[in-house]
Amino acid sequence: MEDREIVEKFVEFLTTYSYDSLSRCVEKGEKSIKIDFKKLDLYLPEIADQLLEEPKRIIELFKQGLKEIDVPLEEDIEIRFYNLPETSFVKIKDIRSKHINKLIYIEGIVRQTSEVRPVASMITYECTSCGTLIDVKLEERLTKREPAICPHCGRRGRFIMRSQKLIDTQRIVIEESPELLEGGEQAKRISVFLHKDLVDPEIVKKACPGNKVRVIGIVMEVPIVMKKTGTIRYDLIIEANNFEPIQQEFEEIEISEEDEKKIKELAKRKDIYKILRDSIAPTIVGYKVIKEAILLQLFGGIRKELPDGTTRRGDIHVLLVGDPGVAKSQLLRHVAALAPKARYVTGKGTSAAGLTAAVVKDEFLRGWSLEAGALVLANRGICVIDEIDKMSKEDREAMHEALEQQTVSIAKANIQATLNAQTTVLAAANPKLGRFDPYLPIPDQINLPPTLINRFDLIFTIRDIPEKDKDEVIAEHMLRVAREPEKTKPLVDPELMRKYIAYAKQNCFPKLTKGAMEELKNFYISLRSKHATSGEEVRPIPISPRQLEALVRLAEASARVRLSNKVGRADAKRAIKLLTYCLRQVGIEPETGEIDIDRIVTGISAVQRSRIITIKNVIANLESKYGEMVPISEVIEEAKKFNIEEGRVEEILDRMRREGEIYEPKPGFIRRLTKV
Repeated sequence: MEDREIVEKFVEFLTTYSYDSLSRCVEKGEKSIKIDFKKLDLYLPEIADQLLEEPKRIIELFKQGLKEIDVPLEEDIEIRFYNLPETSFVKIKDIRSKHINKLIYIEGIVRQTSEVRPVASMITYECTSCGTLIDVKLEERLTKREPAICPHCGRRGRFIMRSQKLIDTQRIVIEESPELLEGGEQAKRISVFLHKDLVDPEIVKKACPGNKVRVIGIVMEVPIVMKKTGTIRYDLIIEANNFEPIQQEFEEIEISEEDEKKIKELAKRKDIYKILRDSIAPTIVGYKVIKEAILLQLFGGIRKELPDGTTRRGDIHVLLVGDPGVAKSQLLRHVAALAPKARYVTGKGTSAAGLTAAVVKDEFLRGWSLEAGALVLANRGICVIDEIDKMSKEDREAMHEALEQQTVSIAKANIQATLNAQTTVLAAANPKLGRFDPYLPIPDQINLPPTLINRFDLIFTIRDIPEKDKDEVIAEHMLRVAREPEKTKPLVDPELMRKYIAYAKQNCFPKLTKGAMEELKNFYISLRSKHATSGEEVRPIPISPRQLEALVRLAEASARVRLSNKVGRADAKRAIKLLTYCLRQVGIEPETGEIDIDRIVTGISAVQRSRIITIKNVIANLESKYGEMVPISEVIEEAKKFNIEEGRVEEILDRMRREGEIYEPKPGFIRRLTKV
């Protein structure tokens, strides 16, 4: 088809079949006009095919057509396409040289972004002999190129640069989505260049690391400059024609009027908590309390920015500790699939850089750039960490700041940055000895420091204890799922549930009522007053201010489930019930039956701490009788007067040896290294 005919047909198509796009572009003063490819293919199939094969030529002809339309359009307007056919979809790993200069679309996750910077798109040179001005268009926008010869006088040589036209450009790196990978394949990446209106601030927000996007663009080659051999190798990039986010945060999900009606009807039901709770992982029977906690975690509390500049997080962190084979990973997988912006990682395959951020060398723009890790990629979403106890000590330490302050600070290779990590964390861990022991503190059972464990609002233990009635229910449910998997449907469709949570996060910002405040205050004070200390006596601390903050977050989330802007007494009671359940599982001192938060916070309960102080005093007193070397047998005998058994004494002495407070100069004797 001739060029002129293409221009005429496009003008006819635009004014007849795509008039809405044209009028919207004129009214809003937009810098680009968006054309539905399916509509173009329906009315001009031959031109649509040519567009896929020769996009640069056809788009230039379309731009000529725009100039012939008698409407006040912006100067140098761009033409953007969407709804390309599935045949134009190419996986990043499958892009080859045959795709060069073709219009395709890719999907993937944004892993890296550069800053928006101006780049020359056209340079005007002047011939020193005849003064002719020569425009040189820089197609690839990456290399500067002078004209070879003056078209007027034929002169060769250097030309004087008179002016240049700059356009804003940003480079992003797209990585293949994990679901597109097979077996042990490594995710491939490609650089995408956005320019002009595609780098407007509103669109740049949607291109932040972690977002899943669709890019429509032209594949181009870029020479890799080799010092000795010259340029014989090329790298592939994509010059973006259009850019669409396909995965959004809860706050960005669009909800139609019909969806809103369904959501409000659902919220009016009295059994809304039960319906939504049972819609979480319906293939897993039981775990009602854990599912309720996960439900509140998905809704989350309210992030508060205080007048002094500090913030209090609204995200609720949950840790599951349990025996093997109790469906922890299945629960985690379901939550990762339910949340619109989620990252699933496992402890053994995760490093500190993979979780927080890494500094990498930028091969295109030179220098260094930041590459976000899982906690940053899941900003305003959820990060699911399976087998968190399998991570190395150094990697775990990187999580402390992200869990509480919700930022990731990095200072490497002359880059000092603080990245947002407003991420909800759901983690699972296995006990060191295979099965959970209720008589040992949590830090002794899982390979996590107490300071990190304490950052989780709720900690649940899942024990696999044989019970006939319970086992019968589980067996029947599992076999029914195996036989008829299609019948195990959630009460609320995952898509509607996702929109329900999004609607609550967008519209509900509940505040504590006086009744709720009174309920929480009474619980906190009554629990602490039972164990008020007197003198130097070591007494257990049942709850700390950190747990009070967790109660507020849980109560706010409970109000959001009802789409309410007020946190009532019932919400406060639900939060108290959940926290009490967790404390009774992991915070009970078996010897006294009392809640002791130190079993979680420090790993040493008040009873143990009291015994350690007693043993240290015993050793100090015996030194006056035996000198610096004290017989262990005497320590054991003296401890019996304080009702401390021999086994407990040996356990405390072992702890003191590990911590470098004592050592054995000869068998049966101990000596202090420091004054205790």
